[in-house]
Amino acid sequence: MSAIVLIPARLKGGDPARVASVGLRTRRLRAALSALGIAIGVAAIVAVLGLSSSSQAGLLAEIDRLGTNLLTVTNGQSVTGQNVELPLRAPAMIGRIGPVWQVQYIGTTTANAYRTPLIPKVQTSGLSVDAASLGLPRAVGTTVYQGRYLNPATAREPVCVLGAAAAQRLGIDRIYRGERVWVGGMWFYVTGILKPAVLAPEIDSSVLVGYPAAKTFLHYGGRPTTVYVRTTNSRVTAVDNLLASQANPQQPEEVNVSQPSAALTAQADAQGAFNVLFLGLGAVALLVGAVGVANIMVISVLERRSEIGLRRALGATKGHIRIQFLSEAILLALIGGIAGVLAGGVATAIYATSKGWAVVIPPLAWAGGLGAALLIGAAAGLLPAIRAARLSPTQALWSI
Repeated sequence: MSAIVLIPARLKGGDPARVASVGLRTRRLRAALSALGIAIGVAAIVAVLGLSSSSQAGLLAEIDRLGTNLLTVTNGQSVTGQNVELPLRAPAMIGRIGPVWQVQYIGTTTANAYRTPLIPKVQTSGLSVDAASLGLPRAVGTTVYQGRYLNPATAREPVCVLGAAAAQRLGIDRIYRGERVWVGGMWFYVTGILKPAVLAPEIDSSVLVGYPAAKTFLHYGGRPTTVYVRTTNSRVTAVDNLLASQANPQQPEEVNVSQPSAALTAQADAQGAFNVLFLGLGAVALLVGAVGVANIMVISVLERRSEIGLRRALGATKGHIRIQFLSEAILLALIGGIAGVLAGGVATAIYATSKGWAVVIPPLAWAGGLGAALLIGAAAGLLPAIRAARLSPTQALWSI
């Protein structure tokens, strides 16, 4: 008579998930709290990468809107370290370059601006008073927020236009009839407020007056300190190489030429520099979540010894028990990962929308978050699963 060989039953594809869900559904509060740590860590990862990508996309879109064909010419320093002024004819000479189609300029005066003459002179609020040409806003990529900009008539009168930051520091948010500020020891009427100039941030903290008015009322000599040049997009590099010698043929080495959009592009590329710090915080949250998953699985093994013994007595193998508890840990981490991806995506969408950015969540963010959650779940559940599989049926049934 031949011996009967028993072949253990095999788990079907969906069996581990169904068996694993039983343990989580019977302990919902504990499972939810354990998954919360995973969710927080994944949400931090998704939000950090999503906000960084959205911010970068918004900045690059702003650069494209403003254009990359703006060049600035400023006065430099001599070999002895002294500031060197640009020639009076520098803007006109720059305008003779063929691809250049717009030249505007400002000249910083020695005057200061105050809300009233009662404010101490030392409290300048970091504002500068600049003589400005009439086409300046269009050249630097900004427009008038309220009121009107200077025109040929007001440029000769004690009239000024405030940059965005200057208006805020002076406490002026609206243009009222007769609005005025104390500039250079006399009242100047405010006719307008500019929007922020992204490519020329120095304009934001400026009180702009006309060149004729600066000469008449502020005793300004008329030399420009910054010249803004718009050129053909395809000839930016060529014009860049010519500007210094064209602005000051006698001492071109004492002229500084820059491209503001290049600095903004570098800023966009460097936006991820601080991501490592926040990703580290997300990793710490994931580690805490992993400890929580491991803790609940260890406790689950101790509490469910009778279940393990009964299943083993009914024919479940060590592999079945191991797969059950490992699947339970992975499912718990996966639930936390999905919740974290959704929370991080919602946070990114809300913040990016409030800033006017495009909502960009890179695949690395959500895929990496889910992948990290699965790995953590597998790692956290492996030891408890092995421990559960090692229980013999008789030892496990003693607890019944």
